[in-house]
Amino acid sequence: MTITKLLIANRGEIACRVIKTAKRMGIATVAVYSDADRDALHVQMADEAVHIGPSPARDSYLQIDKIIAACKQTGSQAVHPGYGFLSENPRFAEALEAAGIIFVGPPVRAIEAMGDKITSKKLAAEAGVSTVPGHMGLIEDAEEAVSISQSIGYPVMIKASAGGGGKGMRIAWTDGEAREGFERSKSEAASSFGDDRIFIEKFVTEPRHIEIQLIGDSHGNVLYLNERECSIQRRNQKVIEEAPSPFLDEATRRAMGEQSVALAKAVGYTSAGTVEFIVDAERNFYFLEMNTRLQVEHPVTELITGLDLVELMLRVADGEALPLTQDEVQRNGWAIESRLYAEDPYRNFLPSTGRLTRYRPPAQSHTPELVVRNDTGVFEGGVISTFYDPMIAKLCTWAPTRIEAVDAMAVALDSFEVEGVGNNLPFLSTVMDQERFREGRLTTGYIAEEFPDGFTGAQLPRGRLIEVAAAAAMLRLTEEDRKGLVSHSPIAGAVEVYGEWVVVIEGEQVPVKLRRLDPAGSWELNLFDTALTAASFAWQPGDSLATIEWPTGETAVLKVEPTTSGCHIRYRGADLKLLVLPPHVAALLKYMPVKTPPDMSRYLLCPMPGQVVRIDVAEGEVVEDGQTLAIVEAMKMENVLRAEKRARVSRIHAAPGAVLAVDAVIMEFEAV
Repeated sequence: MTITKLLIANRGEIACRVIKTAKRMGIATVAVYSDADRDALHVQMADEAVHIGPSPARDSYLQIDKIIAACKQTGSQAVHPGYGFLSENPRFAEALEAAGIIFVGPPVRAIEAMGDKITSKKLAAEAGVSTVPGHMGLIEDAEEAVSISQSIGYPVMIKASAGGGGKGMRIAWTDGEAREGFERSKSEAASSFGDDRIFIEKFVTEPRHIEIQLIGDSHGNVLYLNERECSIQRRNQKVIEEAPSPFLDEATRRAMGEQSVALAKAVGYTSAGTVEFIVDAERNFYFLEMNTRLQVEHPVTELITGLDLVELMLRVADGEALPLTQDEVQRNGWAIESRLYAEDPYRNFLPSTGRLTRYRPPAQSHTPELVVRNDTGVFEGGVISTFYDPMIAKLCTWAPTRIEAVDAMAVALDSFEVEGVGNNLPFLSTVMDQERFREGRLTTGYIAEEFPDGFTGAQLPRGRLIEVAAAAAMLRLTEEDRKGLVSHSPIAGAVEVYGEWVVVIEGEQVPVKLRRLDPAGSWELNLFDTALTAASFAWQPGDSLATIEWPTGETAVLKVEPTTSGCHIRYRGADLKLLVLPPHVAALLKYMPVKTPPDMSRYLLCPMPGQVVRIDVAEGEVVEDGQTLAIVEAMKMENVLRAEKRARVSRIHAAPGAVLAVDAVIMEFEAV
């Protein structure tokens, strides 16, 4: 290995991920950082760190000259770009080459060819790759777009050639939608990418998003490392990935892999890359695009193949040949990845910022039966900034079978503690318990179909409610026993502890009788007219997690917070506030007045921490249902706030430029 010092032109979890492999290989590492990342984890992990500018990415991580200057300052011989930022920018790769610095990625020609969606589809078709029927030429205006859509047959997908991240993309089912979709996509493409070229292709119904991982060297070798299923998406962004796909058969897998290799060889591809396909219900597959970089979801491929993709990228960049052949590529077991984001699922996944007051990932493990891996770039006490992607971590599990990997992920998510910022842990946990997901019946429309009205928390089935009620009762009895041991001397030889409570869960009163059989923690309970035994209950006052081991070998991990008369429990996507009362007290509940929440319908509240960009109404103005009231920017995304009913604006509390906390009042209304 001639590379002895590597600069990582990125931040967050991917920078930390690359640093780990480089250190294992004995390569010195250099981090770059902006003002906002001065104390970031990747800066702490690297051997050296160079400041490259202000917090906005355009002034730091996207500055090619500053990255090259940092390489020269530190004597770095190579640059790993990670993903995002400059990773697929051919000018960056070209500039590094001109400066005599190794780019840990594909050649400039391959980046250019695959970076343009129109060009890449033409090249794919020429290489014999199955492509979606469509029009790859330039489209002059909306009327031509309608004509092309009619010839292809509805529904069609209208997409920006230079697009990504869901921008410049529309689905049209009619001439009118095609006309409007073309105009909107063209406008978004021009403002987001500076390139308003549009293409149209057939929209595949019941689609799955399945991709092939490639690795190539400069000696003419290109291998496919199996596939990844990435169909669980929200706004065209992947949320949960797995490898292999539960849908592909061996013949389809081989065909997709061989076509991907053919495309890579056609453009002289080296390094890691991914060819993405749309797969229909009949296992017909169509080329979507090629990503000329390491993917976010690469860990699931590493877990089923036993390969380190970052190491292979570094060795290939150093001129080495791949150390294995296609026949030697393994596909062992099953891996799942959940992307943990600082996004509030209860508020339509709006981004959340702030300090991580608690960040406790599940314990990582690596055994022949189970792997739990957490790739992250944050730490407890760190800040989720408004300047960058809100990813907190990528949690991965591996097990011999898919259902074992899913079960392991469910427990790992339940064990993951994140406080201080809104996050999507409850959503991820809910998906793991859904029967459709567990059966592998996935499409890219999964989230929209399963959560048509948005996410409001999981509705636990009776079996899960039994676990919650049991945990609440055992927690309360453990507390009472602890108080007794503090204030009284224990009776010599006594090991059993008895209790009888009523657990109030979702308005239902559940009588619970229980006893702890021995100090090690085995319990007998009777609740919901069900007798059951817990092999152990691990919790002591002050703990934030409670763990129940059932005789079946299953484990339940619940986030618990004792309250005055019960506890707050979060489990499998549900957020429950329970009362645990003596029976005579529970009998009096029906006489207690019910506290009703205040009516907030006459207020417009800020849905996330952000800055007011615009106020579109004035005091005294009558607004109609759906009318735009204000625009708030958060995480570089503009969020339009609309009226929910006809009313008069009685008072405006915020002005453009104001920085507001979540639930801050923007304006008040009165009835018309």
